[in-house]
Amino acid sequence: MIDDAAPRRDEADGEHREAADKAESLRRLNSLAHGAATAELLKCCGSTRWARLMSVERPFQDAPSMFETAERVWRSLEPGDWLEAFRSHPKIGEAKPERAVSDAARQWSEDEQSGVRDASAPARSALAEANRVYERKFGYIFIVCATGKTSDEMLAVLEARLGNDPDIEIGIAATEQARITQLRLRKLLDV
Repeated sequence: MIDDAAPRRDEADGEHREAADKAESLRRLNSLAHGAATAELLKCCGSTRWARLMSVERPFQDAPSMFETAERVWRSLEPGDWLEAFRSHPKIGEAKPERAVSDAARQWSEDEQSGVRDASAPARSALAEANRVYERKFGYIFIVCATGKTSDEMLAVLEARLGNDPDIEIGIAATEQARITQLRLRKLLDV
């Protein structure tokens, strides 16, 4: 007789181990000294003020409460804090951000922009030119949650956003940064 329940038990055991690992990562983050926690959180969002405020908000009860706090703190910041976070990202299609970042943040950026890795030379050139136009117009680099997007999709989003009013665009860029931060917080807990 074949035990149909065995794969379900293995899957459930894997889910329990994953939840326990995330809980342990959260306990570790909660137990760090303020400066060390701030450094960990800066991997997820390049705004120093956001990372410091998040560190002060600890301990987090669970991952969902940490994600909610991250969003609330992000929305409480000023545009200057948002711009600081934007500078911790490389331009789409490039490897180096304006500001120095941790190895983890650099690796996460590379992974997030993986849709550009295999782009054709014309597509990379079009992205680079659109990035330059965007930066001239708005004064900061184009921010998009690139995870799962191809180079063509990112270019289409960039070109569409070029038509935005600057006051609207900063809010859109901040929303994209919040999405990136949420993904990175999840990665931080998966470590």
